[in-house]
Amino acid sequence: MTATDDFIDLGDRRLRVRRLQPRATDGLDRTTLVFLHEGLGCIEMWRDFPQKLCDATRCTGLVYDRTGYGRSSAWSSPPGVRYMEIEADEVLPRLLSAAGIEDCVLVGHSDGGTIALNYASRDPEPLRAVVTLAAHVINEPVCVSSIAAARAAFDGGDLRQRLAKYHGDNTEGAFRLWSEAWLAPGFEPMDGNARLPGVAVPVQAIQGEDDEYGSELQLGLIAGKVGGYCETRLVPDCGHSPHLQQPAYVLGEIARFIAPLALAG
Repeated sequence: MTATDDFIDLGDRRLRVRRLQPRATDGLDRTTLVFLHEGLGCIEMWRDFPQKLCDATRCTGLVYDRTGYGRSSAWSSPPGVRYMEIEADEVLPRLLSAAGIEDCVLVGHSDGGTIALNYASRDPEPLRAVVTLAAHVINEPVCVSSIAAARAAFDGGDLRQRLAKYHGDNTEGAFRLWSEAWLAPGFEPMDGNARLPGVAVPVQAIQGEDDEYGSELQLGLIAGKVGGYCETRLVPDCGHSPHLQQPAYVLGEIARFIAPLALAG
């Protein structure tokens, strides 16, 4: 199945989106899986995982480059340390509306998972469930150390060139937004105490046992504070990208979780 790319104009920004169709369907009306990439990610950096999950669940999918990433337009003014809350509260609702998505499951990796939880905290009408992969609800010392190392690799190593392949003219802005926020004194990715109790939809939270950006404390905080059902999976022999490092297990677990929730209506 060939994926198609398009741009959605929201007035103050243009976002590149890729719509996915499952390779097999049975004629039933199912929800749409919306994929939210990591802090330095974009559509391509998901690789083939979104298509495989759409195939496994027989759901349609939407993958997109968030503002300032990939081929989407840059921020008109810097959003600062609240960039994930702004994405969840202001940008994502407009994107879903413009894309005609009235029923969805969010699948978010790292920053994308945090954005998904922020969005879910308002119990929005289109949302059916949330899946997070290595999401953060607090900023741990291990994360600060890893991002400081990434900044050094960007400024003095080859990370800038590797990211430029995916982000082009957005490379500098994307990296600085992400790194400066996470390294800012006192930064936290979300107000978990205020927001997580508002998450009423089912949540599946997945994290690698060897995640270089966070510990299993993240799973405990998500499960302990969301307002509805939550299941967690700590994946062995796995770092910060469970869907790429243990794809068979993660694909199976997400498909199992989504299956009873997928039928729209």
